[in-house]
Amino acid sequence: MALFEEKIQQQLKEILKSMKEEVTIVNFTQEIECPMCRETRLFVEEIGSLSEKLKVKVYNFVTDKEIAMRYKIDKIPAIALLDKDEKDYGIRFYGLPGGYEINSFLGAILELSGKREPIPDELMKRIKSIDRDIHIQVFVSLGCPHCPAAVSTAHRLAMENEHITADMIDANNFVPLSQKYNVTGVPKIVFNDKFELIGAHPLNTFLDVIDRLKDYGINID
Repeated sequence: MALFEEKIQQQLKEILKSMKEEVTIVNFTQEIECPMCRETRLFVEEIGSLSEKLKVKVYNFVTDKEIAMRYKIDKIPAIALLDKDEKDYGIRFYGLPGGYEINSFLGAILELSGKREPIPDELMKRIKSIDRDIHIQVFVSLGCPHCPAAVSTAHRLAMENEHITADMIDANNFVPLSQKYNVTGVPKIVFNDKFELIGAHPLNTFLDVIDRLKDYGINID
């Protein structure tokens, strides 16, 4: 049974028609003791069926442990997006990117395919100058209309600088992690476990926080 009604499928197909190059969706799952794994797998498989430029690879988190380690996947359900050459930019979705988050998911696919809005030169210089490892975790709820913008900004930074990795994390699906970071409102954006932002913020604010991390000389290790 399809997750999306035919009308929604057609709308998604129209969106995906603007893809320039292929994108690979890598899903890590298991059937037991993972409440949202099956739904996430069905979601990526259905999205993948809507465009010839999308490839889907599904791995078992337990039996395909070496592959999970290669992508540094430490929890499930998890999705990694790769470009046409299967290059990994550190773009992750932990949990089902449904609800409002389908917007950040589709946006990341389009951007990885080569359909990116230009970033002003001044901001791009700041992004390219980042030479320390930065890990951005964006905690969301699927009913939050402001969360996709925060996720998309984090993912775009990861696309533009190999030192940056960015995760969407469904706060309701990963409760212990949400408790660890005291997530009481979303989007909550955590940088290297050191600094945080609440709410959706523009790209320059993300960069201001990263500059503070650079000043502290903090890495993710």
